[in-house]
Amino acid sequence: MTKVPRSQFLSLHLIETVAAVLPVRDENAQPKTLVFGGVERHMITSQARRRAERVHARNRANAGRGALKGRSMGVRTREWAILAGRELESAHQWEKDKALVTTRAVMEASGLKFGDPKKKTVANLTKVLIFAPSDAAARIADHIAGHAMEVEEWRDAYLEAQSRAEAKKPRRGKKKPASSPETDAAEEAEETSSRGESAAAAALPPLPKATRDAVLLALAPRDAVDIALYGRFLAEIPDSPNVDGAIQTGHAFTVHEAEQIEDFYAAADDAKLDRKRNALSFLDAADDAGAGMTGYQSLISGTFYRHAVLDRTQLRTNLRAAGMDEEGAETAASEAEEEFVNSFVEAFPEAKKNSTASTGSLPALVLAFEGERPYNYASAFQRPVDEGPVSAGGEGPAGPAAVRRLLRHHTFVSRRREDLLTARVLTYDPEIDRLLGELSLSESLTVVERAEDLTP
Repeated sequence: MTKVPRSQFLSLHLIETVAAVLPVRDENAQPKTLVFGGVERHMITSQARRRAERVHARNRANAGRGALKGRSMGVRTREWAILAGRELESAHQWEKDKALVTTRAVMEASGLKFGDPKKKTVANLTKVLIFAPSDAAARIADHIAGHAMEVEEWRDAYLEAQSRAEAKKPRRGKKKPASSPETDAAEEAEETSSRGESAAAAALPPLPKATRDAVLLALAPRDAVDIALYGRFLAEIPDSPNVDGAIQTGHAFTVHEAEQIEDFYAAADDAKLDRKRNALSFLDAADDAGAGMTGYQSLISGTFYRHAVLDRTQLRTNLRAAGMDEEGAETAASEAEEEFVNSFVEAFPEAKKNSTASTGSLPALVLAFEGERPYNYASAFQRPVDEGPVSAGGEGPAGPAAVRRLLRHHTFVSRRREDLLTARVLTYDPEIDRLLGELSLSESLTVVERAEDLTP
């Protein structure tokens, strides 16, 4: 069987319509926006989209579903010391407190920074999120348990040195008495000497090399497919490998001017209403009038354009760097591409999902094609869609109007770019399906009925 050569980049473009949702908010709990084409648009950030897609693929793989079932996946968290401590406790029968103190010390000595030890809520959390394979905690715990005597001896010396260094730190908040040049010079000399002693006390015993190597290997990307897809950056440990992601994601934005509503809501107090129903007189009932809680929330509606690109070459490079041979990397890359396309189509940020049912939305149109470079079609919507009646010079409803613009834009570009040879479209909207039948689609454009068919 002849292998058909494929282009380096797979471009995905999607039109979706949502009503009364709030998938992402800014620091003031307001919908995120951008100004484009001279008007304000609603925006769903690429970070929110990427997390939704990554978690969707990971959950399917862990549940034994989808193209990546059985594959190693990653977890992004600040709780690796806590997770490793739990592994020591459950799998190796260590005492809870001793296990956590040990894993925190080991990971801190490896180069990671932790929260203030005096604050219980953050003391055992790393300063930054660490994206690592899901079995990293178990690997760290297994190594510590297998080298318990050496690690515990080091841990005790490390913690003792930390305590000495802490005791040597000058206390803050004390007022200095009135001074003269002579006393200032003496105090400066004493402070310099004190700093020298503190620096010496702070010379913590280094973590045994075998243990540090085990921690770095556990936290390394290894064969976690979603790390190869989305990449990671860990600056705190210079010799821990970073990964350039194979996926580029644009911010989704409305194809028309932004509109939002301020939704006033009232929450009932069940016990209060029960008393009111069972009141013996109207005076008792009047005392229980009013809602239990009221407030406002901002909701948005609109038709969004979103876009992402998969760099097939970068994906295979990442998988080979993780230790896979060429055949294994090729197989894993094909599976990852299929799952990425599925996640791009299916996943949606889960904020307010219970009160807005936002995650049940399906795209009006997905356009997928290959090329020798990424292609972003945001310019097709620089002029906002005019949803006025067609008879009055408008474009009609935003969904069909956006589909017409996107396909017209792609057809125009593909005539001028030799690398754009084939494209596929998928719709979950019967009105859009009818529209596709009416449009004069390019011969290179194929209508498919399943997300799996968007990529060869």
